[in-house]
Amino acid sequence: MPELPEVQTVVSDLNKKIVGDTITDFWSDWPKTIKDANSGKPASSADKFKKEIKSRKILKVRRIGKNIFIDLAGNPHYLERGKKTIYIHLKMTGHLLVKTAKTKNNYFNERVNQYIHHIWKLKTKNKKLKTLEFSDLRKFGKIVLVDTDKLEELKEIKELGIDVMDNKFTFQKFDEILEKKSAYGRSAYGGKKIRDILMNQHIIAGIGNIYLSEILFDAGIMPTSLTWKLSFQVRKKLYNSIRKILEKAIKLRGTSDSDYRDTSGAPGKFQKVLKVYQHEGQKCLKCDTIIKRVKMGQRSVFYCSKCQK
Repeated sequence: MPELPEVQTVVSDLNKKIVGDTITDFWSDWPKTIKDANSGKPASSADKFKKEIKSRKILKVRRIGKNIFIDLAGNPHYLERGKKTIYIHLKMTGHLLVKTAKTKNNYFNERVNQYIHHIWKLKTKNKKLKTLEFSDLRKFGKIVLVDTDKLEELKEIKELGIDVMDNKFTFQKFDEILEKKSAYGRSAYGGKKIRDILMNQHIIAGIGNIYLSEILFDAGIMPTSLTWKLSFQVRKKLYNSIRKILEKAIKLRGTSDSDYRDTSGAPGKFQKVLKVYQHEGQKCLKCDTIIKRVKMGQRSVFYCSKCQK
């Protein structure tokens, strides 16, 4: 599943490539992906979705956690004039591609980019045509249209924790999260493993399986370490590792461990600098100890038993 660096790469690309364009049409051969904003069930009609987005101008693209939001201007052609937002979750195998009539890109010919199930047709202010295409092999992706001013009322958005790359996610905020008290005055998370805290999107939004392993290795912390045992200095080191790893991954345009591709259909580059993720049975790059894998919460975590304590 694309994680924060991959989603941020897509959002940054889309802000450069489609902001200011107008949606002229929409096509889908798998309308089950289009969900109702309130019930979360498949929308009654893809035609209704198309009608509500057609002729709207794209204002900006943004991200919360692993979710993509495409903000649209009000539509002057019918009564529903309020601003709308297309909310997209890429899920396991989804990625977005931007194409123009003059696009000459061999990446688009790769099999991983051939599972196109949704297409937004766009027109630039100079009347040039392009498309935004959603490739999704397993068809688990999600598309929701919602009033922009009601976006944060959606249950799945409202329940997200603080975004890990938000400027408000300071070390002080991180330390407060780890020190949080329950209603009974006890530590809310002290007895939990640090892996479980970092992966819980309701507490901190954005960290996924790939970057969890890399962050904990960089910080020298075992994924099974209990939160209450982490000293102030170790917490500080962990916070710095979170920022360091995610910022580097964004700079390298994410990790193409499987299906992820950017809006040009190209793979990311962070997989070339992974230290422990998917390195089970290989020697640690720091100490030559064999990298191990453990299952936690149905997901694999990779670690070095010598470098991580």
